[in-house]
Amino acid sequence: MTETVVTSRKAGHGVVLSRSVFAALCLMAVLPAASAQEAVQTASPPTTEDEIRQYCTNIADPARDRRYLLQKEELEKLQADIDQRISVMEARKAEYEDWLKRRNDFLKQAEAGLVDIYKTMKADAAAPQLQEMDATLAAAIIMKLPARQSGLILSEMEAKKAAIVSSIMSSAADPNTSKDPS
Repeated sequence: MTETVVTSRKAGHGVVLSRSVFAALCLMAVLPAASAQEAVQTASPPTTEDEIRQYCTNIADPARDRRYLLQKEELEKLQADIDQRISVMEARKAEYEDWLKRRNDFLKQAEAGLVDIYKTMKADAAAPQLQEMDATLAAAIIMKLPARQSGLILSEMEAKKAAIVSSIMSSAADPNTSKDPS
């Protein structure tokens, strides 16, 4: 039960009153003397449930405001964490893109040099080497060689491997396929 302290101005002593008694005294001071007694007699003291309901009604808005404030602070923390993670991811993405560009540049240079090497080789010497490497890489190299030399190399390769390489070469020309048949 909530209590109210009333202090006398002259004596300086405090008297502890319950909320209901304090409200009744206030009514008596406001109403004329005759009707004040009726008001005190007709006004029943609030029950515990009424006091609880009144208390909950009084704190509902401040509690809701505090809850919204806490939720807002939590969302701001989460947003800051997400922003920090995004910046880390963007830095890693830039690093990866740089690495990928350097790798692709190196592969293009290596592939050009590799094609030049196989251009100078005889078909019977190049076929066993191309046969042992990855079929996709072998197909890429053979496609960059002159047609006559490519034909000679494929004829020197094992039939099964030559078929796989030929299949890769034909699918590379088809824009609707991206599957590796090997």
